Amino acid sequence: MSRIGRKPIALPKGVTVNIQENAVAVEGPKGKLETPLPRGIKIERQDGHLVAVRQNDSQAAVHGLARALVNNAVEGVTKGWTKELEIVGIGYRAEMKGKGMVVFNLGYSHPIEYPLPTGVDVVLDAKQTKLTISGIDRQKVGQVAAEMRALRPPDPYKNKGVRYAGERLKKKVGKTGAK
Repeated sequence: MSRIGRKPIALPKGVTVNIQENAVAVEGPKGKLETPLPRGIKIERQDGHLVAVRQNDSQAAVHGLARALVNNAVEGVTKGWTKELEIVGIGYRAEMKGKGMVVFNLGYSHPIEYPLPTGVDVVLDAKQTKLTISGIDRQKVGQVAAEMRALRPPDPYKNKGVRYAGERLKKKVGKTGAK
């Protein structure tokens, strides 16, 4: 039995859940999310909690996944999800252009414009080197953060580039001169 799939999902106050055949719609104070369910997994309501139930052991691989996706949706509509990025390097920075566009200057010959998908917000600090990405959909927030990091991943010698806040990087030793 899946250890994660067995855990019940607590429903906070102000969250309404609409369970359909192959999807779960969750609505809360921050918004509304619909999560598709894998075939053979059902979500049931039991005394104020949601429980993921599988029909037989052939769905064991997706049992925990289904429970985690519904739990992420419940947490997203109550608290929301955030990811923080840091930009390290001389002259590297980001700025907002309008409401849905982030412009990066990352040492290339041209600025990079990144359009934000709906449901994802970005907040920049005063120095324009720290980005906070937030939204209710955990997958979207993580995808946007990963795509922004991929614009200039940290290089292994000087660690310049875009990185997650708190990310530990291994620094390589450069070439030693001839002796």
